Amino acid sequence: MCVKDVVIQNQVGLHARPATFFIQKANEFRSSIWVEKDERRVNAKSLLGVLSLGIVGGTSIKIIADGTDEKDALDALVSLVESGFVD
Repeated sequence: MCVKDVVIQNQVGLHARPATFFIQKANEFRSSIWVEKDERRVNAKSLLGVLSLGIVGGTSIKIIADGTDEKDALDALVSLVESGFVD
């Protein structure tokens, strides 16, 4: 299992379009991936789950990946978040 804390860089946070980019990226991997904010954990491959966290810009989230390609998945998602969702 790989875990990394990351701060959402873009101003609008993880809503609508950025959330869609995040989920599409998560779905490229076989590993189970979760996003955690304030002790609440959701499936990173679920749009409704991610949107339900209400993640705004400047918020720190935890990305958790577990599976055969967990390291690649975590690196790709952290990279996407740190880029401000410019893939």
